[in-house]
Amino acid sequence: MDYFLTEDQMALRDLVRQIAVEKVKPVAAQHDRDGTFPWDLVKIFAEAGLFSACVPENYGGMGLGIMELTIITEELSKACGGIALSVAASSLGMFPMLIGGTEELKQHYLPTLAAGKKLAAFCLTEPGAGSDAGAMKTRAEKKGDEYILNGTKVFITNGSVADVFTVIAVTDPSRGARGTAAFVVEKSFPGFKVGKEEDKMGIRASSTAEIIFEDCRVPAKNLLGREGEGFMIAMKTLDKSRPGVAAQALGIAQGAFDLALDYAKTRVQFGHPIISLQAVQFMLADMATAIESARALLYLAARNVDAGEKNIGKVSAMCKLLASDVAMKVTTDAVQIFGGYGYMRDYPIEKYMRDAKITQIYEGTNQIQRMVIARSLTRD
Repeated sequence: MDYFLTEDQMALRDLVRQIAVEKVKPVAAQHDRDGTFPWDLVKIFAEAGLFSACVPENYGGMGLGIMELTIITEELSKACGGIALSVAASSLGMFPMLIGGTEELKQHYLPTLAAGKKLAAFCLTEPGAGSDAGAMKTRAEKKGDEYILNGTKVFITNGSVADVFTVIAVTDPSRGARGTAAFVVEKSFPGFKVGKEEDKMGIRASSTAEIIFEDCRVPAKNLLGREGEGFMIAMKTLDKSRPGVAAQALGIAQGAFDLALDYAKTRVQFGHPIISLQAVQFMLADMATAIESARALLYLAARNVDAGEKNIGKVSAMCKLLASDVAMKVTTDAVQIFGGYGYMRDYPIEKYMRDAKITQIYEGTNQIQRMVIARSLTRD
């Protein structure tokens, strides 16, 4: 369908699609089996400028928007949802800097991140604070011209490979969510430690790790915004990043659908390709319709974010909710079309099903997305 992409956006889509087909797809299965991070591909992505999409030109970026990041993430995810996260998660780590960073801080960090010379990560989730982000325990205490951080963050995407982390921590426990602050932390800072590397069901080519702060010393100038604004910065970050999760989910769904469609055309049963069976035709029709519906909502959300629309939280949550649910349904049905072969590691389709599941969980579970949407409706 025609989604009114500009010529530049179509050129970007074609470039990333070529990279995904020629560079990502051939190695996706190996990275999934081994659980290895794709450093060789990161260099290719950096050379193509993919890390710089959302970074303003005066900080070394392309000055594009969430729509372009959506296109990049969708195309890479068609080949591998885990490998696509190397770009998407680094952008997530940069968003708090773009939202609350001083000019000095942006000039210091963003050019290197935009060039893909270093990767970023976003640290919000804790062992006891997942969906309930307001229950964070990681503390930041001001001492002179430094903040001292203590605590643990978990399930951090890019955790073991990033050099720069945006971290949400509590500065005043008595004020709840209003007693939080956001910081930029380098892995070289004293007291910073990478903990357990997670062994995951899906997105195994992406690094997911525990981050530990033990009297970690952070310069006061690395505070984003002001004390008390940490939770607000985190929520604004998620509003901008949830279309990226939707794009990952959409790419996974599209990649699985393409494989299922090709298989249905060549797999012969009862003397005919199974695509001639009405039962299979109806499954494919439902899959295609759901994918296009998710894409339409996603592109609308991305454009709303780029246009600076107010109250983007609702449509951002909607596109993440729909696309991730579609991804899980489409990949499950794709495995069904493959039949017994779909359950085997020799065929690529089972990986798509494993990769799809996380999109219903991270950056706010789909139950949380429904709460965000419902609250917005009651306010409206």
